[in-house]
Amino acid sequence: MSTIESRPRATQRLSVSDVDPEAYKGMLAIEKYVHAGDLEPKTLHLLKIRASQINDCAYCLDMHTTEARNGGEDQRRLDVLAAWKEVPSWFSEAEQAMLEFTEQVTLIEKGGVSDEVWTRVKASYTENQIIRLLMAISAINTWNRLAISTHQELTPL
Repeated sequence: MSTIESRPRATQRLSVSDVDPEAYKGMLAIEKYVHAGDLEPKTLHLLKIRASQINDCAYCLDMHTTEARNGGEDQRRLDVLAAWKEVPSWFSEAEQAMLEFTEQVTLIEKGGVSDEVWTRVKASYTENQIIRLLMAISAINTWNRLAISTHQELTPL
């Protein structure tokens, strides 16, 4: 049985923002910090989408792909994002480093972030930007876990 098959969708279990607004405010504070820096919005969209693909989070995929399209991201890049290594010419060196970094931080149990990936990220981003990338990856992984655990409902088609 695949991961997706083992997580049948049901009605939403609870709303974090409704039940405990203070918990939600904490997560929003991290988002505010991440977005206040000098990372490109497209970078953050790709990061959030890639982590959400890995975590199978439908709610976050729906939200962040919509935001990315509205922000001018090319639909074809979104279509192939899960297989970005197959089309490296479609993603800049910095984006490739960020995507690999996102994958390794999200899948931390598989050995953490390799020295090679760290070196690539450090070549493309400042130390402050790397901190914001780490905070963004941490935040989207938490959002994914909240949405999946609570069966957060998507807007109907």
